[in-house]
Amino acid sequence: MSPAHAPTTVVIGGNRGIGLALCRRLKSLGRDVIATCRSSSPALDALGARVESGVDVTTDDGVAALARRLEGVAIDQLICSAGILRQDDLDGVDLDDVRAQLEVNAIGPLRVVKALRRNVGRGGKIALITSRMGSIADNGSGGYYGYRMSKAALNAAGMSLARDLKRAGIAVAILHPGYVRTDMTGGNGTVEADEAARQLCDRIAALTLETSGTFWHASGEVLPW
Repeated sequence: MSPAHAPTTVVIGGNRGIGLALCRRLKSLGRDVIATCRSSSPALDALGARVESGVDVTTDDGVAALARRLEGVAIDQLICSAGILRQDDLDGVDLDDVRAQLEVNAIGPLRVVKALRRNVGRGGKIALITSRMGSIADNGSGGYYGYRMSKAALNAAGMSLARDLKRAGIAVAILHPGYVRTDMTGGNGTVEADEAARQLCDRIAALTLETSGTFWHASGEVLPW
């Protein structure tokens, strides 16, 4: 009899920020972790996770190559964490920046899930790391056109994925990590990345088919659309 393997989590965008903190947390929980990134980092290399570099979520070829590398790998959790943020207002919005954020933050996760869904079996979970800035009801300050649009699009995709994958026994979480201190936020924020990762892992662990498609804050608060 072959030895049992630890549950496997794939973290898309695991080389820095929240993705790196998630890899660290998941390793501490005894999970096998596969981290993807365009290029690795010393901090990621030090974790002892399997690193699949050269993965650009904005290209069909890059994600298809990842799917080939992971052929036959059973994935218990797939976490899409790769994202970019460009600050803007109405006067200064650059439409190329808007397109770039849509490509990475919204289309990229859908491309990844489409490519890897066959690796995720019944009882598996998919987590999309989004932002409450994608909430239309919660927008009280305006601006951030590309980021808000991309995260609202990701939320819409997450709800459709929850509906479409329910029959396959796969649950989907749409998760806001909080205002996390990372390079992406310029070191600003109200929560450290490791604490956000702990809360996110708790939400994923608690996810069921009955709660699939819910838009959560990492703290457990249900957020408005």
